[in-house]
Amino acid sequence: MSSGISSDRRHISCDLHLHSRFSIASSPRMTPHAMAGAALRKGLGAIGTGDALHPQWRREWEEFLSGSETAGVIVVPSAEVEDRDRVHHLILMDDFFGFFELQKTFSLAGREIAATGRPRVRLSGEEIARGVHDAGGLVGPAHAFTPWTSMYASHDRVAECYGSEPIDFLELGLSADSSYGAAIPDLYGVPFLSSSDAHCPDPWRMGRECVVLEVGEATPAGVLEAVSGGRILRNIGLYPEEGKYNRTACSRCFLQFSIDEAAAHAWKCPGDGGRIKKGVLDRARELSLGEPRSRPPYLHMIPLTEILQRVLGCSSPQARRVELLYSRFVGRFGNEIRVLTEVPVQDIATVHEGAASAIAALRCGRVKLSPGGGGRYGTFSFL
Repeated sequence: MSSGISSDRRHISCDLHLHSRFSIASSPRMTPHAMAGAALRKGLGAIGTGDALHPQWRREWEEFLSGSETAGVIVVPSAEVEDRDRVHHLILMDDFFGFFELQKTFSLAGREIAATGRPRVRLSGEEIARGVHDAGGLVGPAHAFTPWTSMYASHDRVAECYGSEPIDFLELGLSADSSYGAAIPDLYGVPFLSSSDAHCPDPWRMGRECVVLEVGEATPAGVLEAVSGGRILRNIGLYPEEGKYNRTACSRCFLQFSIDEAAAHAWKCPGDGGRIKKGVLDRARELSLGEPRSRPPYLHMIPLTEILQRVLGCSSPQARRVELLYSRFVGRFGNEIRVLTEVPVQDIATVHEGAASAIAALRCGRVKLSPGGGGRYGTFSFL
């Protein structure tokens, strides 16, 4: 089955930051079987396992991969950890043994390793990165700009977090696109990943952001080599304004502020006393002290289920009418990414004219956005 981007098998759309049902706030439906099936429907050629430091989760994936056909989906062992400064790090390995070794190393600094999917360890970012590199893996900051549990929430420079250890990539997060990091000198030459951080296998979560890699070998090692080599063809993701932390806003009532207004209020909401959290856009502007460097194209995309929800006038992307129409599109055209990016609009119209009009508007950028902030997602409408 195609990745939804190209008939060339080496052009693979990858969502490398996912979670298992062992992570806090994750769906019990996050199983290897469900994740592999969701990847096929979405059009993903590779997915991260998420939570590969968890022993039972590793065993489930190993058993699944030994007895199941993934229909061409590459499964990359991956995990997210929180360091002693509450910064989150994304880790990628080419096999599960690397995480077995890393688990032994991290167990000396955290009792949560085998108890939760996304553990906290009493180590610095530098110590985590060194352990990952010693085990043969790749590491970089997860959702690097968000005001909670991110590198740039706690640090102004990469070296403040990682010391002498290099980062292999930076994950942008849902509230940023490549332009947000293009003028940050610290990030010149660092590959940018887009990924969903999904905690459920539903199509409005899994694959809502991904990166298209040129992979020489269709294996986990081939994916890691493409990431470390910066062979990124394009990033795909939400409009940054749709993210929960794009604008500076109160984390209680979500009232938005300019950076100067927030400072004048001492970062305390004048309406309800809630904490004002600096938005990703403002934080990226603070850090953008250089000239913008060229980056691979960034394709802004809205999940098909959310488009159908709006077209059909439903209250939720989980509505039965949305599910049925989504299934018709995937059954007819193969996968969601292909529907959103490749299938001619006139062919889409043979399934549903309203959806065809909305997808045509999306492709042309005729989208009106109401930015999110403070922990509330932004909204969109079509022009």
